Amino acid sequence: MDRFAQELDDDRSARTCHKDVMIELIRTNDIVLLGAVEAFLRGAGIHVFVADGYMSALEGSVGALQRRLLVAADAAEEARNLLREAGFGGELRVD
Repeated sequence: MDRFAQELDDDRSARTCHKDVMIELIRTNDIVLLGAVEAFLRGAGIHVFVADGYMSALEGSVGALQRRLLVAADAAEEARNLLREAGFGGELRVD
């Protein structure tokens, strides 16, 4: 399976997760930060889902709506630790 197909499959898997098993790690308007964190976690093998991306685009990108980065509950602690070690700890939402 090529990389694009794998990412598409990963995205579909993340979208089918029940909302109660997803944990919000970051909420931000900074799309560069969000992209960096998403790529970092995917590189570490952690599936991520970015919520509200389309809503943010619809509102005209004035920054009123923030995007949320979510991970599966069973990967949340590992993701938090990796992000802290990589210097993104200040961006994490408080439990």
